[in-house]
Parts: sequence; structure tokens; C-alpha cells
Amino acid sequence: MAMSLGCCLSGFVAGEAVGFRSSSTVYLAATPSPTATVRMVRLVTSAASSKPVSSTTGKRQPRGITKPKPISPAMQEFLGVPEIPRTQALKQIWAYIKEHNLQDPENKKIIVCDEKLKNIFGGKERVGFLEISGLINPHFIK
Repeated sequence: MAMSLGCCLSGFVAGEAVGFRSSSTVYLAATPSPTATVRMVRLVTSAASSKPVSSTTGKRQPRGITKPKPISPAMQEFLGVPEIPRTQALKQIWAYIKEHNLQDPENKKIIVCDEKLKNIFGGKERVGFLEISGLINPHFIK
């Protein structure tokens, strides 16, 4: 590896190679020889990204499941806020489940719902932990 790189660099140092730049890629075109090869080198640029940035904090605006959305009255009663990101809602539901010890002792993947959870989980007595995100989906108003 070092030997082939040395061949290209020695040709470049001797003035036999021609370099040109296209956007963020530098192409080195060396004179044809049995040992010389054309190398492509990517440069890292510090150009501004096209992501939306908040002017006050300098951070990117939340999108997708991290963006606060309005929620249903039943979910508002449970969480106590009119809008919340889906990720935070799920986090608070899990905190409630752990705090009130609502996991089945024999199978921790099953949640035994109390009255508050029944309101947001469609009246179900027992819910699998993978079902939770699907059951809270209707509570987020689009």
C-alpha cells in the first residue's frame, strides 16, 4: 500500500501529475506508467448543512417522532400536557408502569393495566410491551 502510494506521490512531487477539484472531490491524474494508478481523495468540507437550525439555541428543529404533537383528551388527562413528542409520551408511560409495578411478575413483557392505562390502551386488561407504541398512536392528532 505504501509503495503504490509512494509511486503516485513521487510522480506528483516530480510534477508529472495534474490535480483538479470538483465539488468536494480532488482527482489526481498521473501520467500512465505500469506502477502508477489514479487515486481519488475525498475532502471533508465545513460548509453549512441544509438542516433547519433554530436561531436561538443553534440546534436542529425536532422532526418526526421527536416533534411535539397535540394529543387526545384521554392522553392529556394521563400525561397532564396538551402536546408532547411521541418519544417523551412513551417514556412517561413506561415510568408510570415501573412506578406502579404494573408488569406481570412472571413475564415482564406483559403489562397489567390499571384504570388509567385502560383509558389510553383501549380498555385492554393486559398489553404486551411491543403493543404500547401502536396503542398510543391513535391518541396523537395529525
